[in-house]
Amino acid sequence: MSGIQEEIKSEIESNKILIYGKGTKSAPQCGFTVETIQFFSKYGYPFEVVNVLDNMQKREALSQMTNWPTLPKVFIGGNFYGDTDILDEMEAKGEVEPLLKTTFGE
Repeated sequence: MSGIQEEIKSEIESNKILIYGKGTKSAPQCGFTVETIQFFSKYGYPFEVVNVLDNMQKREALSQMTNWPTLPKVFIGGNFYGDTDILDEMEAKGEVEPLLKTTFGE
């Protein structure tokens, strides 16, 4: 496993909800990242945003690891879920809140 993959693995393990996006939580730099931050903010659980806008090596490694070409990329409880299109579908089915409660041990 390469150094960048080790770094990604460590970030995923350190955050129960992790968003790889464009920009930061306080300064997102694309509408999709803003949408994803708003999505998780309404649930009230802690989450982190990793800016990969300036790190092409990490972006490429993430795309290879997830087989998902676009940002943001969302990990919950160490598992990759995709982006807010996927999460919106899960939310409509009532699947997000139980997943988050399980992830946070509630």
